[in-house]
Amino acid sequence: MAEAHQAVAFQFTITPEGIDLQLSYQALNQIYLSGVRSWKKRVSRMRNRVIKGVYPASPSSWLFVVIAILATMYMRSDPSMGLITKIQQHLPLSLHVSLSAQGQTMLSALVFSTLLWLSLILALRFCLKLLLSYHQWMFEQHGRVSNVTKVWVTLLRLLSSRKPLLYSYQTSLPHLPVPPIKDTLSRYLKSVRPLLTDPEFQRMTELANHFETNLGNRLQRYLKLKALWATNYVSDWWEEYIYLRSRGPIMVNSNYYGMDFLYVTPTPVQAARAGNTITALLLYRRKVNREELKPSRVPGTVIPLCAAQCERMFNTTRTPGQETDVLQHWQDSEFVAVYHKGRFFRLWVYLAGRLLSPARD
Repeated sequence: MAEAHQAVAFQFTITPEGIDLQLSYQALNQIYLSGVRSWKKRVSRMRNRVIKGVYPASPSSWLFVVIAILATMYMRSDPSMGLITKIQQHLPLSLHVSLSAQGQTMLSALVFSTLLWLSLILALRFCLKLLLSYHQWMFEQHGRVSNVTKVWVTLLRLLSSRKPLLYSYQTSLPHLPVPPIKDTLSRYLKSVRPLLTDPEFQRMTELANHFETNLGNRLQRYLKLKALWATNYVSDWWEEYIYLRSRGPIMVNSNYYGMDFLYVTPTPVQAARAGNTITALLLYRRKVNREELKPSRVPGTVIPLCAAQCERMFNTTRTPGQETDVLQHWQDSEFVAVYHKGRFFRLWVYLAGRLLSPARD
């Protein structure tokens, strides 16, 4: 029970002389450091959201647009073609009373500059998505690049010249296209042809044609409707029906693991190797949370890959269910679970908001 008393920030006892209050400054310091660490993470996440939200532009580009608009107005020119005056006329009545005419003009110019800046960001993002939808480069011979592909690579490099964060390209990646049902059925018939006899294949062809003209077209419309608002129309179904509802053993079918060394044994002490592995994983998690990792790209190209798989790489567990399991994800975690001789232990890896060294894990 001594450890429990030390974990209490303050305690008091009632005596005949009054209330005796005892403060644990060490516990209060731990609470303070934990709060500071939490707020630092919130500020970092907010900053990353802003940077990702305006990519491929930068937050500082807003100031450039504002200065350009104000400089143009200073030269007695209206770059908004009357929109600034329209905005000024629709300002709230309280601003008309509290601000001078010059102040109202400045505020209207700031509103117009912000709207123009947001419009430019949407236009750049749309152009980037169009460029990433180009697939002709995959069908060209190695060493023979067409002029169209060269221009495409140049434009893509220009739009993505700023240093991107891990998730900067997520909103610019094209949606997963829905393949035509005729192509899907054609590939299916080609795949089953070696397995069927001629009468069986003829029967399968008739069933495929019947499916295409009846139920298949309706299902195809549903898929296209879902693809309009979902970046990947199959990912949630795959996670639910293939992954979470699978009743097979997880350890040999779905679970992944990590190893520190394959061909080298730096030390035979398992605790030391586990401590180094945990520290390396947590340092990698820090880079993922801060989005300091570069986005993965198709090898040898400038085409970014989806980074959604990194979002739940850590702080995620799979809770078993009767028919389907449930994925639970937390924003942060300060401990790891250790399994030893049939028992689970909670091992804390942070102290006062700082990651412990491998020697202390």
